[in-house]
Amino acid sequence: SATLEDSERLLEIYAYYVEKTAISFECKVPTLANFRGRISRTLKNFPYLVAEVENKIVGYAYAHEFVGREAYRFSAELTIYLDKNYLHCGIGGKLYAELEKILQAKGIKNLYACVGWVDEEDEFLNQNSANFHQHSGFKIVGKFTKCGKKFNRWYDMIWLEKIIGEHK
Repeated sequence: SATLEDSERLLEIYAYYVEKTAISFECKVPTLANFRGRISRTLKNFPYLVAEVENKIVGYAYAHEFVGREAYRFSAELTIYLDKNYLHCGIGGKLYAELEKILQAKGIKNLYACVGWVDEEDEFLNQNSANFHQHSGFKIVGKFTKCGKKFNRWYDMIWLEKIIGEHK
């Protein structure tokens, strides 16, 4: 589980995606205080996991409230970021598998992921995140067209869904 002491390293991982990619639609790297606050708020109700290789954090994933209304309390949105040097090593799949196990135990039934999308990949965004989620059992359930502008380009966003529990 992440701790507030991990904030600086997690922000370092995230900053790459903000500054160099359209994977995050955030355009400015948050301050350490802001980022620490995000982690603290998440940890109150949801899991926030880190992956370590040789005692170094190389990625993180967390769940958070989906949409923010009481009726959605059995759903959660997932977020994942890996150190750019540790992509395609199986770390993301392990983080998501552990998140799913924890969330199932909490009674969560639906998982969602919001992912930047382009029909034609460019130097800022490819389809790796969508492919990762689909490989992890998520299905594309919606697409918002040209809803994000970053690096003076318009990007689409897709929503993916994975059902992990019975709706009784």
